[in-house]
Amino acid sequence: MNAASGAVSLRGVVKRHGATTVLHGVDLDIAAGEFFVLLGPSGSGKTTTLRVLAGLESVSAGQVLMDGVDVTQAEPGERDVAMVFQSYALYPHMTVAQNVGFPLRMVGTPAARVEAAVADAARKVGIDHLLARRPGQLSGGQQQRVALARAIVRQPRLFLLDEPLSNLDAKLRLDTRLELKKLQRALGVTTVYVTHDQEEAMTLADRVAVFMDGRIVQVAAPRALFGRPATASVAGFIGTPPMNLLPAVWRGATVVVDGAGSAAVAAAAPAERPVTLGLRPGDLRLLADEASADRALTARVELVEELGDSRIVDLTVGGHSVKLRSDTAGELHEGATVRLGFEPAAAHLFDRERGGRLN
Repeated sequence: MNAASGAVSLRGVVKRHGATTVLHGVDLDIAAGEFFVLLGPSGSGKTTTLRVLAGLESVSAGQVLMDGVDVTQAEPGERDVAMVFQSYALYPHMTVAQNVGFPLRMVGTPAARVEAAVADAARKVGIDHLLARRPGQLSGGQQQRVALARAIVRQPRLFLLDEPLSNLDAKLRLDTRLELKKLQRALGVTTVYVTHDQEEAMTLADRVAVFMDGRIVQVAAPRALFGRPATASVAGFIGTPPMNLLPAVWRGATVVVDGAGSAAVAAAAPAERPVTLGLRPGDLRLLADEASADRALTARVELVEELGDSRIVDLTVGGHSVKLRSDTAGELHEGATVRLGFEPAAAHLFDRERGGRLN
């Protein structure tokens, strides 16, 4: 594998299944050596895009380029890619060593080279002590490592992963994604990773492409995606908990939430207009009684979720559900009326009808 190889481009890729269009003209550029995540809800087109890259799905229109070469019509075996599936797809009758070495044996690699490559790949993912076992004797996490070792053993130019951690328990997922990130950095191989878990995407990715309804709605680094979502749909998908979205009216340098009050924002509206006001749970704060009444939102406490080091307070604001994250929420009681504030710069404003970012 050439260390500089692995750049990928999609140009106007369309995928149809009969009368249903799954991908609507997807354009994407992935740099060599990048850890790139395709993120979106179920049915958004992210897995179809991964399968198009692998050559497992043909395209209805558009091009797939790898290192500048058009591979749109190339078979999977001609693309020099390796894929890890959600199910791992291990052969139950083979040992771990046989599973890992299978791709090399299929292309006639000499036995001595296969043995050395298997030992090296197994060491990199920490399964060198399991080579004589069969998949049925392994835990889910160990099986996942075998699948990773099988993918990296022949040093592909592109590493494709389709929700590989979804079958692991919560703690093991946290541990494994850290190891996966370290492995990718050590290998330097271009990696495209599909997930519906936005926390997983944010911790792993160099950049993220957010899919909605067969389209890419934003491509950005995790911090930029969180801090400046391009649309209301992205804002409502990213974050734990995700951004609160409230219908409001942008009037001058103020937003007015019907039935709940008003607050200042950092930019003045050129003309009064209906908007969607976005507020991160961590940007909301509880106001003291003496705070200015015309710069506050009235809310009703519905539930307080204790997280140990912090709390999530579930509120109703103008008939809409809102979450506030705080480590200093004090004593709050269900049914209590409170007032909320936020820094003007913390407000995200989106077009009410089209959803695009305004500020």
